[in-house]
Amino acid sequence: MYSDSTAVLGPLAQLAEPHSYDLCSDHAGRLTAPRGWEVVRLTPEFVPTGPSPDDLVALADAVREAGRPRPAAPAPEPAPSGTEITRRGHLRVLRGEG
Repeated sequence: MYSDSTAVLGPLAQLAEPHSYDLCSDHAGRLTAPRGWEVVRLTPEFVPTGPSPDDLVALADAVREAGRPRPAAPAPEPAPSGTEITRRGHLRVLRGEG
């Protein structure tokens, strides 16, 4: 709350806020505000929490997905001369002769 000259320090944000920053417990414990500002601490002591069951399941799913073999992409067939190969915006790449 800039206009109130107040810095509010609390739990990690659930949504992105333009004027909010997530701090680790070390930095949150050492936070100071400009002279004349008030610091409001919503949680008096920062207690580190371990991973939740949801975090562990998400990590296990990500590792499983990364370990799955990916099917090989089929080799592209050569395009006939003068055929559009790709397009990027208003530019086109055409297969030339030779």
